[in-house]
Amino acid sequence: MSQTDDSKQACADTFNHDHKACKLEALEKAEKLCLERGAQLTPIRHKVLELIWDSHEAVKAYDLLDRIKPFNDSAKPATVYRALDFLIEQKLIHRVESMNAFIGCNHVEGKHDLLLLICEGCRQIEERPATPVMDSLANELKQAGFTARRKTLEIHGICKHCADGAA
Repeated sequence: MSQTDDSKQACADTFNHDHKACKLEALEKAEKLCLERGAQLTPIRHKVLELIWDSHEAVKAYDLLDRIKPFNDSAKPATVYRALDFLIEQKLIHRVESMNAFIGCNHVEGKHDLLLLICEGCRQIEERPATPVMDSLANELKQAGFTARRKTLEIHGICKHCADGAA
């Protein structure tokens, strides 16, 4: 089984869902939102988004470039970075700062303050809205008179799936 197949299996086990359906739903939502926003989801942007959604693992820009070459042999780093910038701007993906990588966004229509749970075992990343935590954080920021541009908490550890497997 390849690493991608392992990732899809871990995704299905860890997040208890069909990853093909998950990916298809994410791409359909992205297409719909871009259409509603008047934003152009070009073929290259769509392909980058599709490659990001191949799993729930963070993917680095240069890995995306390698994976996009079979579909667009003239793609350059700037091509991928421009697509990533667009996808972030449209709130269709997240940058995982601690890994200098990107993941698909599960909550494209919602508030974009989030908690990322990053498993060091299977490398899957779970996006959680963590509303009480983020509300508490917003309150702290307000009391400090600090205006945040974005809030993302990244927590590295071991997911339930990996912990159960190690037991």
